[in-house]
Amino acid sequence: MCMKESYFLYVLRSDKAPRHYIGISENPLKRLNQHNGGLTKSTKPYRPWRLVYQLEYASKTEARKREVYLKRTARARKELFDSIDRVR
Repeated sequence: MCMKESYFLYVLRSDKAPRHYIGISENPLKRLNQHNGGLTKSTKPYRPWRLVYQLEYASKTEARKREVYLKRTARARKELFDSIDRVR
């Protein structure tokens, strides 16, 4: 029997600049290490990053839909970042 892997929507926050990054991954901690290792061109200048939010989804499709929605909808993105930053 083949088990489906969960996917996570994750948010990183830069310790260097007031920036966030939204992505999806099967393993957010491994992905964080890739970002902090300079392997992602768009995040490299803002290292180091911290994982500040993650939400599990049953499929990659579900996680991707949420990622795209947040990246295209400024208000939703701002509300998410504001709620994350209030907790931190």
